[in-house]
Amino acid sequence: MSTKTITSRAKHASYEMMTIKEPVRNKALFEMADALEKHMDEILAANRADMDRAREREKNSQFLDRLELTQQRISQMARGVRDLAALPDPIAEMEDVRTLPNGLLIGKQRVPLGCIAIIYEARPNVTADSISLCVKSANAVILRGGSDAIDSNRVIADIMRSAAVQCGIPADAIGFVDDVSRQSATELMHSVGDVDVLIPRGGKELIQAVVREATVPVIQTGAGVCHVYVDDRADTEMACRIIVNAKCSRPSVCNAAETLLVHRDIAERFLPGCAAALRENGVELRGCERTRQIVPDMLPADETDWATEYGRLILSVRIVDSLEDAVSHIREYGTGHSECIVTQELSHADAFVKMVDAAAVYVNASTRFTDGFEYGLGAEIGISTQKLHARGPMGLRELTSYKYIVIGSGQVR
Repeated sequence: MSTKTITSRAKHASYEMMTIKEPVRNKALFEMADALEKHMDEILAANRADMDRAREREKNSQFLDRLELTQQRISQMARGVRDLAALPDPIAEMEDVRTLPNGLLIGKQRVPLGCIAIIYEARPNVTADSISLCVKSANAVILRGGSDAIDSNRVIADIMRSAAVQCGIPADAIGFVDDVSRQSATELMHSVGDVDVLIPRGGKELIQAVVREATVPVIQTGAGVCHVYVDDRADTEMACRIIVNAKCSRPSVCNAAETLLVHRDIAERFLPGCAAALRENGVELRGCERTRQIVPDMLPADETDWATEYGRLILSVRIVDSLEDAVSHIREYGTGHSECIVTQELSHADAFVKMVDAAAVYVNASTRFTDGFEYGLGAEIGISTQKLHARGPMGLRELTSYKYIVIGSGQVR
């Protein structure tokens, strides 16, 4: 089926999705979750084929980690789908209801965005998250993954679509693009009239290409050069725990820390022990000149390190003279994703929160919490680093818009 046919049918199905009641959508979610577990062996076999090709292409360990599915990860996917079913339905919710002086009753009603297209790379979990979020929020979805995960993505989409259709969800509301050529991505980017919003999920190059080329509305997601700033009033043991978690718990994801900023007054007391803890976890450290005077065996960091999203066990380290210098560094090199300050001084925390412009700002907590599941959203379709129309982890509410409903009794203007 051509990409144009898929988008056209999905757009038509999006109108039907608007009329499907919440109990039907929730039933479909439970059936999809059950189907993922029932067909686990089939999914794992498809994923092994993807993994074998990735190894033949000598993909790095971080890439393989994002691509790999296990029984545990598939069970987590299924659990996430069930968790979504338990969340309140955002559709048809009324807001700001009021009566105007002329007697008109007016309010805003939550409605689906319509037809949502996702262009993504080697992350099969995105397939399950996107389908379940869009079904719950009464949207149609078009999935266009990369070649590296094509077998995994196709099987997951087929399994979930079959389960949803049995519950009354239109088949065309879950579109899957088998064609992984650049042409199919370009066609999605230019599907004006069919695609209401396009969401790219992947590396910096993919996101920039979509933002640059698309003629349909785009929500920019994902690029994460995240910082942890250790203030002069920090609890050093807490700071060490936070940076080790932020860097090491899963270095391949966009909410992992890439740069550690340390106030000069605490650097000599904090850096040696923290560097040792990071190295115990396999982290390669690259420091500025002042940092290397304290920890001489660090590799030297250059200008490109501060702007790099490593996605692996590498961390750049810089000593700063003040909180304001830390904020200036973040403003220059950050990507608006997730930033953290570790401090025991409330006024410093307050200043950092006010001055740092990011989708998520943390005080004394790891950046790794920037996640739809962790935020209680059930799942996420991406983490928006822009300000319109959504910011941060995009859950159900972020997949809706609104329309004004106005009820009168013959009023004219």
